Amino acid sequence: MEVTQSLATDKKSTILQIAPVMLCFFAMGFVDLVGTASNYVQKDLGLSDSQANLFPSLVFFWFLIFSVPTGMLMNRIGRKKTVLLSLVVTAASLIVPIAGDSYIIMLLSFSLLGIGNAIMQTSLNPLVTNLIKGDKLASTLTFGQFVKAIASFLAPILAAWGATTYMPTFGLGWRVLFVIYAIVSFISISALGATPIDEERPDKASGIGECLRLLGRPFILLCFLGIMCHVGIDVGTNTTAPKIIMERLGLPLEEAGFATSIYFIFRTAGCFTGAFLLRFISSRVFFGISVLMMIVAMGMLFVCDTLMPIYVALALIGFGNSNIFSIVFSQALLSSPGEKNEVSGLMIMGLFGGTIFPLAMGLASDYMGQAGAVAVMTAGVAYLLYYTLKIK
Repeated sequence: MEVTQSLATDKKSTILQIAPVMLCFFAMGFVDLVGTASNYVQKDLGLSDSQANLFPSLVFFWFLIFSVPTGMLMNRIGRKKTVLLSLVVTAASLIVPIAGDSYIIMLLSFSLLGIGNAIMQTSLNPLVTNLIKGDKLASTLTFGQFVKAIASFLAPILAAWGATTYMPTFGLGWRVLFVIYAIVSFISISALGATPIDEERPDKASGIGECLRLLGRPFILLCFLGIMCHVGIDVGTNTTAPKIIMERLGLPLEEAGFATSIYFIFRTAGCFTGAFLLRFISSRVFFGISVLMMIVAMGMLFVCDTLMPIYVALALIGFGNSNIFSIVFSQALLSSPGEKNEVSGLMIMGLFGGTIFPLAMGLASDYMGQAGAVAVMTAGVAYLLYYTLKIK
């Protein structure tokens, strides 16, 4: 009887701890507003595709700079304090655009958003390992991605609501999105700060050179490149989906922007589904099915010029890409259990793919139209197909 009560108490305690952590995953999803925001800034300031794609590229550039140092910072101050720091920086990034949407202001906002998200993604995933162990880790990280995806698909809806309702009379318009997400950031800071979490003893002290040398392990390098391709496809679809519809159907941004919501709705559904299926299906089989969905979708985006098939293709990409990150990330962590902080920093540095892909897609679309952007994403899908064979 006492054992049963103890187990019930432990389970309740874990739920109370995991709830604020999941709210942090919601805040992690704020980074995906960059695709929606960049399209509105492009419209407001009359920018070209390559100029507008600088915004998402700038956000993910900071993952290259801050991810590995964040892994080292966690060794010094702990994972929870590092996550709290990331939330403070994220809140600051969301307050800045309230003053206006000039080019310089948005560059500053997106830079802070990228820095905050780089710190958050590096520290939040390892923090989960203090609460969830073993074979349940991939499904829990996937559920976190499901929560993150809710914030992602709400972003274009909130921006469109702000742009088409009475919000412009308050001088905000689509930027009301930043106000709402800033409020949630402050709630996340309060909730996590009040939650006690017993952390593992910090990993051994390590330098940047020692962290980067982990890339010399073939499987870690494969995982790193897999993360780059995943986020490149994610940011690329987020940014390019409305442009495909505007180019081929001539719809205005306010209507074409719903395409981004389609992608995130199905990415959210995929995360929710994966959180359960990954407990029963092998990671390799699930990963392979996901990649095949994206291969079919890329073929459709090359040839389709009517609305419904494009929506279907975006839904397939959303569902297929939804569990790629959690599977690759968990594979990397489990392959080096004694170096979780360092491996986490390296994997999140792989989100630098969100800089490389949009830049390449912007240049390709300036010369070839949006089919050029789709070609760049297809290259990323081809690599993930190769990675499927390497999953342990």
